Amino acid sequence: MIYTVTFNPALDYIMRLPKLVPNEVNRTDSENVFYGGKGINVSIVLSHLGVENVALGFVAGFTGNEIEAGVRRHGVTTDFVHLEDGLSRINVKIKASEKKEETEVNAQGPKISEDAQEKLMSQLKKLTAKDTLILAGSIPNTLPPDVYEKIMAMLDGSGVRVVVDATKDLLLNVLKYHPFLIKPNNHELGEMFGVVLETDEEIVSYAKKLQEKGARNVLISMAKDGSILVTEEGQVYKMGVAKGTVKNSVGAGDSMVAGFVAGYLEKKDYQYALKLGTAAGGATAFSEDLATGDFIKEVLVSL
Repeated sequence: MIYTVTFNPALDYIMRLPKLVPNEVNRTDSENVFYGGKGINVSIVLSHLGVENVALGFVAGFTGNEIEAGVRRHGVTTDFVHLEDGLSRINVKIKASEKKEETEVNAQGPKISEDAQEKLMSQLKKLTAKDTLILAGSIPNTLPPDVYEKIMAMLDGSGVRVVVDATKDLLLNVLKYHPFLIKPNNHELGEMFGVVLETDEEIVSYAKKLQEKGARNVLISMAKDGSILVTEEGQVYKMGVAKGTVKNSVGAGDSMVAGFVAGYLEKKDYQYALKLGTAAGGATAFSEDLATGDFIKEVLVSL
């Protein structure tokens, strides 16, 4: 089974209007609500691809109930820890079309008690070598900053396949536990080593340095320049981007992770995994929301 963890999920409330005028009453043209959080995005896209998975993490209050219900409507099994106090976040994103301006207000989220943290750890302790765990996103300030390390240390030696999609120290500090896959972008990869990477050769060289630190497979996303995968077997694959009109950047990277994991588990072939990951990321970028399974397959054929 595949498990995802979202520590601080949210309702993303998107408001669209012609022009945002400060200090006045503004009226929207349209609104949408999406279920946010990197792990949740991965879970939803996996479900759209027909891959069973379980979403873990923390939810609180009526907003948490709606997040859980919404994720389930996408076909995802949930097993969230319900917090006794507080509310899961509502993030407000205001998009003004006249000047293509976008303003975001992201909420902090509820306090996560030690008891709740222990409940999540107890869930994760049950994972076995047949399972894949996806840890994605930042850590809220109500959790210890080394929570990724604690999870991976607990699972060390269990055979659980762990995917980590995080940045900087969050990522570097877990490499000693040999994650199955990590996915920095080219800028994040350079920042880890204090360099600016300009060529594919440089990107591959520094990806291999992450492997020397313990990572098994390194997937580097490069926006319009595609992506590069350096596998644990020493293979290097490069994939261009899918062709289409970009409508949305939110969740494209998470979709790529979902597609890669789904592709690898389907065929145990890294090149195919990269191709399906690219298709999933592109399909979401070309959609208003996370891509459907049918659209991902359509984009896959075009690659």
